[in-house]
Amino acid sequence: MYSSDLTPPWKKQKPVPEVPAEPGLVVEEPRTGFCGAVIRCEAGTVTLEDRFGKHRVFPLEPRGFLLEGRVVTLVRPASGAPVRPARTASGSVAVPQARARVARAGRIYVEGRHDAELVEKVWGDDLRIEGVVVEYLEGVDDLPSIVESFAPGPDARLGVLVDHLLPGTKEWRIAQSVTSEHALVVGHPFIDIWQAVKPASLGIEAWPAVPKGQDWKTGVCRALGWPAENTGAVWQAILKRVGSYKDLEPELLGRVEELIDFVTGSGGA
Repeated sequence: MYSSDLTPPWKKQKPVPEVPAEPGLVVEEPRTGFCGAVIRCEAGTVTLEDRFGKHRVFPLEPRGFLLEGRVVTLVRPASGAPVRPARTASGSVAVPQARARVARAGRIYVEGRHDAELVEKVWGDDLRIEGVVVEYLEGVDDLPSIVESFAPGPDARLGVLVDHLLPGTKEWRIAQSVTSEHALVVGHPFIDIWQAVKPASLGIEAWPAVPKGQDWKTGVCRALGWPAENTGAVWQAILKRVGSYKDLEPELLGRVEELIDFVTGSGGA
């Protein structure tokens, strides 16, 4: 008996693995170079989302994708149900079993420990994949000398997040003195990073107004009946109520995303 396939052996393509298009699987479509995570798989098509949130739909063709540089055939998951991606706390597509990248030379600086803890809780997964380290300054009074000492460059960008960055404020004047094209200083309007947490997420109607000249955290705690003698413990209680980006004000969300893009070279100069 002879095979009906008369293709010479040297012209036959080697078989490639079939990989279920599970949510979060990161692949590349080689013809377009589009790389993204699977967010949906339906009859005959798969939808990918790149790290900037752009969506592209591709046919499920044999040998149609690259997985870690290897040619694969994506197939619909066995369940046959449309897939939905897992998300990080920042809202990005989660990359299952992704290894942390070796830390970049670039850094993101924030003002204090509370700022760093909040950024870590919401953006920690993204930062580890991108290899971005967050450090805190304990204030911005010495920011120009800190930037000069860091010596930012094309391969070592520096991003700085400043509290209460409003025109005419002390913080604004300090930020204006940083002129390196490889450093980006952005800020939010809140007096303290506590205010970047939505009141509704904490079960309060609004953050109380604190008279000028009074310590803001102490005044807030007294007004809300929280223990003013231990603001550190109060902050930890606040932080526990933050589950994702949905618990934060957009004025902070946009600035942190801007700094991550700048430091990783995805945006800015």
